[in-house]
Amino acid sequence: MSDPEFPSRTWWQRFRGWPGAGRWATYVALTLVLVLVAVLVAGVVLVRRPFPQVDGTIEVPGLGAAVEVVRDDHGIPQLYGDSMADLMAAQGYVHAQERFYEMDVRRHITAGRLSELFGSDSLETDEFIRTLDWRRVAEQELPLLKPETRAALEAYAAGVNAYLETHSPSEMAVEYTVLGLGGLDYRPEPWTPVDSLAWLKAMAWDLKGNVDEEIERALDGEDHTADQVAELFPAYDYRAHQPIVRQGAVVDGVFEQDATTGGTRTPERPAYTAGQRDQLVRLHRLLDDLPEMVGRGDGIGSNSWVVDGAHSTTGEPLLANDPHLGVGIPGIWVQMGLHCTTVGDDCPLDVAGFTFSGVPGVIIGHNADVAWGFTNLGPDVTDLYVERVTDDQWEQDGRLRPLTTRQETIKVLGGDDVTITVRATKHGPIVSDLVDLYADLAEDGPPDPSGTGRGAQPGTTSALSLAWTALTPTTTADAILEIDTAHDWASFREAASSFAVPAQNLVYADREGHIGYQAPGLVPIRKSGNDGLVPQAGWLSENDWTGDYVPFDGLPNVLDPDEGFIVTANQAVVGPDYPYFLTSDWDRGYRSERIRDLIEQQGRLSVDDMAALQLDTRSPLAPDLVPRLLAVDLPRGYASAGQRLLRHWDFDQDADSAAAEYFNVVWRNILEMTFRDDLPEDAWPFGGDRWTQVVGNLLEQPDSTWWDDADTPDVVEHRDDILREAMVEARDEVTRLDAVSVEGWEWGHLHHLDLRNQTLGESGIGPVEWLVNRGGWEVGGSAASVNASGWDATDPYSVDFGPSMRMVVSLADFDDSRWVNLTGVSGHPFNAHYTDQTDLWAEGRTLPWLFSRDAVEEAGEHTLTLMP
Repeated sequence: MSDPEFPSRTWWQRFRGWPGAGRWATYVALTLVLVLVAVLVAGVVLVRRPFPQVDGTIEVPGLGAAVEVVRDDHGIPQLYGDSMADLMAAQGYVHAQERFYEMDVRRHITAGRLSELFGSDSLETDEFIRTLDWRRVAEQELPLLKPETRAALEAYAAGVNAYLETHSPSEMAVEYTVLGLGGLDYRPEPWTPVDSLAWLKAMAWDLKGNVDEEIERALDGEDHTADQVAELFPAYDYRAHQPIVRQGAVVDGVFEQDATTGGTRTPERPAYTAGQRDQLVRLHRLLDDLPEMVGRGDGIGSNSWVVDGAHSTTGEPLLANDPHLGVGIPGIWVQMGLHCTTVGDDCPLDVAGFTFSGVPGVIIGHNADVAWGFTNLGPDVTDLYVERVTDDQWEQDGRLRPLTTRQETIKVLGGDDVTITVRATKHGPIVSDLVDLYADLAEDGPPDPSGTGRGAQPGTTSALSLAWTALTPTTTADAILEIDTAHDWASFREAASSFAVPAQNLVYADREGHIGYQAPGLVPIRKSGNDGLVPQAGWLSENDWTGDYVPFDGLPNVLDPDEGFIVTANQAVVGPDYPYFLTSDWDRGYRSERIRDLIEQQGRLSVDDMAALQLDTRSPLAPDLVPRLLAVDLPRGYASAGQRLLRHWDFDQDADSAAAEYFNVVWRNILEMTFRDDLPEDAWPFGGDRWTQVVGNLLEQPDSTWWDDADTPDVVEHRDDILREAMVEARDEVTRLDAVSVEGWEWGHLHHLDLRNQTLGESGIGPVEWLVNRGGWEVGGSAASVNASGWDATDPYSVDFGPSMRMVVSLADFDDSRWVNLTGVSGHPFNAHYTDQTDLWAEGRTLPWLFSRDAVEEAGEHTLTLMP
């Protein structure tokens, strides 16, 4: 502030001119420095306070004997105990040490209680979860589980609660301190077994199937013919991309791998495509706006493959897995080992792998006998139904039936409680209530595809309900510990039979040299009127599910296939003669076919070869698209500089590739220029395998109407017109976003990984976001490459999903196995293990995955003993 007598001088300048000002200036400066130091020290203390104790001893009430926790230089814990109960309790304690805030947020998500922590901004998410009622389903599952599973859940909860009882919120996570400054007065509730079960619902939602495709088909179908919609959702190309299981068939309800006769699918008929546009659009946006931790399930996938001893340099099987999930911090996985000091019937655990904080056991990994990996099977386990609703009733087959209703009250931090009414038909909860839309159909009623001429009841409104297998209580939690203790193919399959949701592809290998594949999960059998592709007419019972599921024995499986390896990358599981309908929305098979090609080319693979294959960045579209781009005439010089890069490009999308950067920007422009003028915004292409196939097909049709720009009615554009414009625009865009000269271009400059904390990292408060977020890793790959670092063409170009971890298991010597996590073990910002594996992940490196106790102890950096 300036002095009115000396307007050009600040108060500080005037102060310096006073007698003795030099001494006082020194005092003031020193005081300011001391204040800043005090603030910094306080900040460091607050940030470091929640860091886990990793050496010495801690008393944990309820333990029967001591449990030893050995951590390596990346903080990865290996636990050694005398009983299952002690190991489960210790796992709960260690998970809470590293990740309790994440666990707590997850249970608030799955209970529809986020608004208690974050206020009204979370209301939409809470209303959605309360409508689907994940928590209540988890409560119903608990009594269905085997006694040993319930005992494990109880012991795990006891371990978490032992941690909670001795730590204040500020000692659990710096996030609680930040939330406290924002007005949250909070003490976490005790952990319960239901908290663990409910998180499995979030994973099931993330991998749920084709709800988005159902909505997009319906929206696309309003302004386009059935043939045009089919071009946007092309059939799976079985000739180009082989299914996972290539031998066997269902005989008398049992999948037999040596059978050669196939069945016939349930007959299908055209599905109802009523124009519930506003409801569908707003529902689609609601699903898209859900927090990443809830899961969105759009575009994600995974790779996993296994080779037998004849295809490995070790003479024993090798198994690789890298599940693709949304990116965020902390990452979803915590690496961990659980080892009984004496393995036997009373204490059968000797397992290591990737765990979910909040859930007992190991989800993916290996024990002393078998190894396994997961990819998403992706069956159609959801259906949207258009319902005719009148007051408190809904219609089916001309009869009015009562709606099921319940009240849900949501507490809101800093605001009044919010009460919603959840309505449901027999199909499931009415999700259109979430968007407050009731299309009035009282005058004419919706169309009646049955041909009977039967219209709607007077006063009818329409609504959308959701049928989903995960809303039926199941026993998936049983499968986790049973897989952890499986010892051969038979016990592994028996364990897998309990894995209900989400339905997965399981690859398998064992120390006896066997490799295998099993598809588990609940897949509904639909009546003949329902193909599951678009929202169905709920008022016709012929569109219902039968109530039965594809029998486990009828699901595809294979042991020791003739070709000696198995590849799963979300492609079709079986051929078109399989008698049960699983889905028609498979991943298109580009990744799986590339993996197969590389395995066949190499013949015999080492552990390093398997890890290198996970990093393959080759574009599946480039071999078809690049020749078309090179054939287009562009002005010499500036405009064609990017085009010239493509002439000698090997189609690999490495982070330092200039050609890959230009190609991907061209690709985004092609999608925008070809489809945005024809499709509603909510169906704009985001990239990925399906759009790769769509554009690949259209490249063979240079005069297709899709190429014509609807916004220029006086001009008819063809393929090469769009390609030319896409390249010209790409040159300008890369120049603007990266560098003028092509020598400065690199794909990683645009395609970078930014990890955001999924609560405080979206706060909009700079210092808070700086505290919890990390970013700036330059990576290669794309959604359809084996190294699937996906990005959204509607919001380019940063990574929004990718390998959440990578692992390679050597069945010849488990200590030769390799693994790496997207982030790190710790969920505490500024802990050394918050992102200490991200550099490795981005560079394509891995860590030794030690398993034998001698190797673990030799590599141990810290040892903590949990005492009774």
